[in-house]
Amino acid sequence: MSRLSDMLPLSPLQRGMLFHSLYDEGGLDVYAVQVTVELRGPVNGDRLRAAAGGLLRRHPNLRAGFWHEGVPEPVQFVPTELGLPVADLDLAGLPAQERAEALETATRTALAERFVLHRPPLLRLLLVRLGPADHRLVVTAHHILVDGWSMPLLVRDLLDLYDHCGDTSALPAVRPYRDHLAWLARQDTDAARRAWAEALAGLDAPTLLTVPDPGRAPVRPGVRETMLPEGMTAALTALARRCGITPSTLVQCAWAMLLGVLTGRDDVVFGLTVAGRPAEVPGSESMVGLFINTVPVRVALRPAEPFDRLLRRVAAEQARLLDHHHLGLDDVQRQAGLGDLFDTLVVIENYPVDPSARAPLAGGATVGEIGARDATHYPLTLAVGLGKRIVLQTEYRPDVIDARHAESITRRLVRLLEQVAVASAVPVGRFDLLDDDERARLRTEGTGPSRPVRAGTVADRFAERAAVSPGATAVVCGQASLTFAQVSG
Repeated sequence: MSRLSDMLPLSPLQRGMLFHSLYDEGGLDVYAVQVTVELRGPVNGDRLRAAAGGLLRRHPNLRAGFWHEGVPEPVQFVPTELGLPVADLDLAGLPAQERAEALETATRTALAERFVLHRPPLLRLLLVRLGPADHRLVVTAHHILVDGWSMPLLVRDLLDLYDHCGDTSALPAVRPYRDHLAWLARQDTDAARRAWAEALAGLDAPTLLTVPDPGRAPVRPGVRETMLPEGMTAALTALARRCGITPSTLVQCAWAMLLGVLTGRDDVVFGLTVAGRPAEVPGSESMVGLFINTVPVRVALRPAEPFDRLLRRVAAEQARLLDHHHLGLDDVQRQAGLGDLFDTLVVIENYPVDPSARAPLAGGATVGEIGARDATHYPLTLAVGLGKRIVLQTEYRPDVIDARHAESITRRLVRLLEQVAVASAVPVGRFDLLDDDERARLRTEGTGPSRPVRAGTVADRFAERAAVSPGATAVVCGQASLTFAQVSG
């Protein structure tokens, strides 16, 4: 490896991801993310390799490796120079079905291959040729380098550099990721701890859907996805606007209500992924790196409170914590003194650019569909895509939540959103989360055969029993007991 150009601290979430990656170095690392870009037209491999090199020069933090041994705190080290190989795979000669299967195998293999965090680059490119004018560019990275907001920016820069044969001077200047890390270092940690301690005061237990098991091996999640109709999305968006909140807060409140039903709690907590791109760092919206953080959202559920008032209350409670989203999750949870507070996560997906909307590449290739894959270590993650139609994607660990249960959770959430879209003033405790099939099962499952019951009261039955067996035990309380005769007397 070449000489180092920089040594950087880690953000709070980078520390968490480093821990999870080191915890089980031989198993699956779920913190690998992948984007597959459809390219229609000729693709020049040399141009792409030049663009890959330019990408690492433009964003030095993409050259970073991570080291934790023999140092007071983990660090990320940035080599002065680092190559980014581009692997080639030619599937053009295969029949259509075999070609599709081979492409799926190749992308899954690239995602499953572990990154060694102290051996950068933690990024790999694969160019798959499916035909003379049909290619897939597969970009796989470790999540410790980039967040979901950054991936479209990374792809956009890579394609722009392809147009300019890797010449970074042809692109607008970008602020370095180290500026964000410097901003983090300036924040008031003690003030943040006090704010979170106040927000979590009185919480008596975590909110868990599953039984905790720290030794549980990582697995790739199952996925259930539902797209809400445009009319329903518009109604929910209008409700959020009337209440002066974001659609994100509306979905979070609905999720809190469902979580309360699923866990039997009226004081629930779930995780929320926050953007972490502060306005105090100009240009942060165009920076590539890991800015996000995970923070707890606590929602007290009051059955008599109208849903629209719940929305406004939760929005106000969250607003008081906005300046403290930088504090690491471990530190936040210590303020409650209960260990892990939740095992479900909500992620709001709202990306800054659409690389497929760009002009054709040099040579005439156009960008088509773009697909993404990622995961978390949580048993259940609700990813919410905001747009003309809200997309609800439930990602679940199939070893602890089966597909039927995951489907039921998604269906209940949709049912709840349908109701709040048209009746936002209804009290929280009055919403119906069961569909017709679930209600029918409740009426029939667990019931035995019916038997006729004689006329009369409980007192009548007691008197009959006392007459037949006056000396039999009728009532027991601790060590004491009374017979039927004693009670009757």
